[in-house]
Amino acid sequence: MASSSAPAAAGPTPASPLEQLRNLAAELRLLLPGVRVGEAWETAEEFNREVFWKKLNEAAETVSEKATTLTTAFSGRAPPSPQETQRICKQVHAAITATIAVYCSLPKDQGITLRKLVRAATLDIVDCTAQLVEALLTTPAASLENSDLISCNNVWVACQQVPRIPKDNKAAALLVLTKSVDLVKDAHEEMEQAMEECDPYSGLLNDSEEDSSDNHNAEADMLGFPSNRDLYWSEEDQELIIPCLALVRASKACLKKIRVLVAENGQKDHVAQLDDIVDISDEISPSVDDLALSIYPPMCRLIVRINSAKLVSVLRKALEITKASHVTPQPEDSWIPLLLDAVDRCMDRIKELTQREIEL
Repeated sequence: MASSSAPAAAGPTPASPLEQLRNLAAELRLLLPGVRVGEAWETAEEFNREVFWKKLNEAAETVSEKATTLTTAFSGRAPPSPQETQRICKQVHAAITATIAVYCSLPKDQGITLRKLVRAATLDIVDCTAQLVEALLTTPAASLENSDLISCNNVWVACQQVPRIPKDNKAAALLVLTKSVDLVKDAHEEMEQAMEECDPYSGLLNDSEEDSSDNHNAEADMLGFPSNRDLYWSEEDQELIIPCLALVRASKACLKKIRVLVAENGQKDHVAQLDDIVDISDEISPSVDDLALSIYPPMCRLIVRINSAKLVSVLRKALEITKASHVTPQPEDSWIPLLLDAVDRCMDRIKELTQREIEL
């Protein structure tokens, strides 16, 4: 008697395509916190820089390919079958986790600055892929407007940035320092322009003669709009801004000098010192921004003094760390004490002009 075999049990039916997209988007979002705080994986293998960058580039290319597959699958009149959707979603998720794994294989001894850049690129890829899935979930690709496709294209742009990441910690440090120089330069130019116009809110408020009535002023005060006395600097305010501008100029000069030293004398194997220089230099631009914002009317002179002192403290520390590092082969280099002296003179003047506020 011929034996009959029972039919194989069917696996669980996959969820609907939209439900699977929803789950994929949620899973990708859950990966982001782990990447933000992710530590380098411990391994007995010796780090190979060429192998690492090859793997990272290949991982980014795979994400780009799978994102294209996902978009194409949902660009038709009807979504793919639940089974096909399941296969594609698994591929997208696997490509993302593979990219994260490559990032986590980058040891700390290759440089914290470099790791931050690779982490930022990895986060961008994960976040943009999640945005792509969410866009397909809410608006089928077949009906996407060109403007809507911009958000979808972000994933490919993020993946294309990976080959442009600096390949060692010195190059990473130079990139970060260059961005800091540009930010401080922009802040300085905005401060100078505002001073030249003597009206920092010029163009922001469409005041007209008809709007200068008492009723309008009362209404503006009720709504929280700045009154005339809040829009302009007094002569005393303008006098205080002069040393503040000089301090920002010194900040720009400090960053430029540090960048030149790193470019000319920085050594790739001194990763810790380069990281220290970048970390403290990274604090200069936010400190400049705080000072720049505090000079706008209505000016609180005490806040200007406090923010100036904070910036001076950061500048002194940046110069001291740079002077003690390998990028300054001659610690007695004349530009460092000259810059420190200029910074101190700016602060002394700011203290002199704000002494009355301290005594009140």
